[in-house]
Amino acid sequence: MKTELFIGTVGESVWYSDDLGETVTRIPSAAGFYGESGLYPESRVWALSWHPAQPQAILAGTDSGIYRFDRNARMWQHVPSPMDRTEVWAVAQSPRDPGLILAGTRPASLYRSTDGGRSWQAVPVGFVESCPAIGRPRVTRIVFGKDDPDLVWMGVEIGGAWCSRDAGLSWTQQSEGLVSQDVHDILPVAGDPATLYATTNRGLHVSQDGGAHWQFQQLDAPWQYTRALMQRADGAADVMATNGDGPPGSAGRVFRKKGDGAWTDAALPEPLNSTPWCFATHPADPDLLFAATCHGQIFRSRDGGGSWRKLPRELGEVRTLLWLPA
Repeated sequence: MKTELFIGTVGESVWYSDDLGETVTRIPSAAGFYGESGLYPESRVWALSWHPAQPQAILAGTDSGIYRFDRNARMWQHVPSPMDRTEVWAVAQSPRDPGLILAGTRPASLYRSTDGGRSWQAVPVGFVESCPAIGRPRVTRIVFGKDDPDLVWMGVEIGGAWCSRDAGLSWTQQSEGLVSQDVHDILPVAGDPATLYATTNRGLHVSQDGGAHWQFQQLDAPWQYTRALMQRADGAADVMATNGDGPPGSAGRVFRKKGDGAWTDAALPEPLNSTPWCFATHPADPDLLFAATCHGQIFRSRDGGGSWRKLPRELGEVRTLLWLPA
């Protein structure tokens, strides 16, 4: 199966590979010119989103709003919205309807579209306007429930975990038990609606009652800072989490949990240069996984995370990954 890997970076736009990451290049236009792809070559890209009902379109959250990539035309197009000239850190599409899009920004705000991005409405949530350490909160993650498309989770740094039960129209904070309100990622476990995981700057958490309460989970690591979460795309009870010594950090690990087993080190093959920041998985081949560190190392697994290989090219700062069948 032919694949395409998309790599969102800070300051180097989106990179692309059609050979499983062995070589990467910035996305050129259909005519082959890098400067004519529609997205500024030095863009900061924090989020990539794709929907199986629209396989040729990719949404990107950038430092200048939202862009849409046409995989056939090999072109990016700006999507006008109230988020223009705003940092868009999170983008998600409803599994039931690709036209229902939620986007979160820095400073923290939330916008909702029901017509594929032609129009947008601000959603009142109740974010704080300032916070310690980072100054202005930001929406770090939006994820629709795997088993209930009306259920949506949102992580806010710094602002805790939020839940919507009406596809993003209204929200309640559900942070009881979190040792930190600095939430980086949230993972509703497919096939087990009561179980969720959340990562924070002070550790990994699990909820076994649908997010009503959270419990800290100690990892066997010298640091408890956690960042990204991933479940196998085929819904198997196989979950991964990234861990490191801070943002961006200078070292890190990937942990793996199979079913009811313990969290174990996935043993990436080389010392990591920073905290691992993101994963990529796809149901077309659940065994094909990618992971990237904040400072640009990219790793690939062909056996569902049992073993990993470091890919040759290192980029500057990587924030998001997406792989798709070509």
